[in-house]
Amino acid sequence: MIQRLLPFFTLIALVVGLSLASPHFLTPTNLSSVVRQTAVINIMALGMTIIIIAGGIDLSVGSILAMGGLLGTMAMEKGMSIPTGVGVGIMAGMFWGWSNGFMTAKLRINPFIVTLGTLGIVRGLALIISNGLPVHQIPQGFSYLGEGNLLGVPFVLWILLVCAVAMHIILEHTRLGRYSFAIGSNPEAALYAGINVDFFTTAVYTIGGMLTGLAGMIEASRLMTGQPTAGQGYELQAIAAVVIGGGSLRGGEGSVIGTLVGAFIMGLLANGSDLLGISPYLQQAIIGAVIIIAVAFDELRKRKLS
Repeated sequence: MIQRLLPFFTLIALVVGLSLASPHFLTPTNLSSVVRQTAVINIMALGMTIIIIAGGIDLSVGSILAMGGLLGTMAMEKGMSIPTGVGVGIMAGMFWGWSNGFMTAKLRINPFIVTLGTLGIVRGLALIISNGLPVHQIPQGFSYLGEGNLLGVPFVLWILLVCAVAMHIILEHTRLGRYSFAIGSNPEAALYAGINVDFFTTAVYTIGGMLTGLAGMIEASRLMTGQPTAGQGYELQAIAAVVIGGGSLRGGEGSVIGTLVGAFIMGLLANGSDLLGISPYLQQAIIGAVIIIAVAFDELRKRKLS
């Protein structure tokens, strides 16, 4: 039980520690900045949660984010409306998520290999489509998606809450959620139980891609540019958020609340490092170390249970 609550205790300790270490931490401006900065990783991590629960992994989400943001902003540059452009970005994410799921389920290729391959494919295609150049001719109103406020609260926080509630309902109250846990725990037993493993595996990757496409549009809105190089290293942060929040890389375990806590821990580590003047290079090392520690705790817990 203590290990389950460890992420929550860590988050509280971080908030208290940073509040004492920096007078700028609890200011409305900084907290709003933390929410906006972590929203992209949070939304990606929600999609990664159901993928990891189902026993998979997606290393291509950073590239898919870039592709979604690029195609969505290119659509707006060509005169399409902002909602249409956002829809294009989300659909692009869904397509690549579906592709990952299809290859994993139908071709029986290890998801690590599939998504490692699509990581390079999607990034390369994004650079080819854009000639390596960012998209700048975007309607000014598009900035509201990533930088606007609704009722005094960052608009991205409302989007994140909607996505989190929807994912919680999927995991806890739908057949897709129950089957994802079953497939992640024991895919052979799930198959013998009559679960269409191929269909539901493809479905979880498609959902992950859809959320990554949405995150790509939010990232593009914050930067007000479609960057073919966006999202580099984001896959590591998304996976870390799930693992820190109690998800197991062996599959069959994970939760929305845990993932949100894990993502905010990552966000606070980055924000606190900036406030305290810690090198961004050291931040990357800290993220890697945190992943190893979280997985080590998970392995120790499972050994005790067995």
